[in-house]
Amino acid sequence: MSEGPDPGGCAAAPDDEVVHLPVAELVIEGSPRASGEDEEHVRSLVAVDQELPPIIVHRATMRVIDGAHRVRAARLSEKKRIRARFFDGSAEDAFVLAVQANVRHGLPLSLKDRISAAERIVATHPQWSDRMISTAAGISARTIAEIRRRSAESEPSGVRIGQDGRARPVDAARRRSLATALLTENPDLSLRQVAQVAGISPETVRAVRNRLLYGRRPAPARTLKPPRQEEDWAPNELDAVLRRLASDPAVRQTDTGRVLLRILRTQAMTAEEWQKTVDNVPLHCAQLVEQAARESARMWAEVAARMARNSSLAE
Repeated sequence: MSEGPDPGGCAAAPDDEVVHLPVAELVIEGSPRASGEDEEHVRSLVAVDQELPPIIVHRATMRVIDGAHRVRAARLSEKKRIRARFFDGSAEDAFVLAVQANVRHGLPLSLKDRISAAERIVATHPQWSDRMISTAAGISARTIAEIRRRSAESEPSGVRIGQDGRARPVDAARRRSLATALLTENPDLSLRQVAQVAGISPETVRAVRNRLLYGRRPAPARTLKPPRQEEDWAPNELDAVLRRLASDPAVRQTDTGRVLLRILRTQAMTAEEWQKTVDNVPLHCAQLVEQAARESARMWAEVAARMARNSSLAE
């Protein structure tokens, strides 16, 4: 019987001796499986004729470490006792053992559950190496390293509430880095899966994935700057913006992107060109042009506001 963490094998091992415990005395709580037991899996175990492997129970608390589905199946079958092995380590080591067991056999843990488990193990076993924790949690050492950095640098609340009432993560850059690691190691994951694990929106995950597709690094966290006035813009700055947009495959290779480029190019005139155009508007058309200009300005202001909101989500 082992009393603590095993440097070579992650968690302490349970006793070899198999005992028969009263099913009614067993406690099912604190599982690394956030969604709880799967009812269909429980029913499938009820239908099994052969004897199931013994469960693992934390002796100090009678909490089931491994085998919650088997216990549920035993209760459903109205069995009074179940085969079990005791574990005498700490509650923290018991959780590690539960994660290991659920990663290696039975109904596997979801990626979100494995990430959550890894975050907890990083907190309870900070002396363990990234590779040691990755072996226990069933995810890569690179992801563990990112979790460790994120947990060390994040603020207590982890989020800030904006003027629009929406909560946004403070450690946005670290969360995007975690999303990058997950997408690199598991390219088939959906946007929603990565978003749930990294704590960011699916649209932010989409932006991270697009940067990976085009060989770019994750976007750094923005620093807030005062809004620029019109006179701050250099004459050729809009041209530079248009060139950057036109060189982006996500813009130029889509129908909507090409339409956007055409619209922007028609308005990319210098101040002198605009002045010449305005000076040559017939006087009897001035009011109509004014109305059209004000309506266009209103629409562009709405576009700018929406782009600002989207930009903040991608951070």
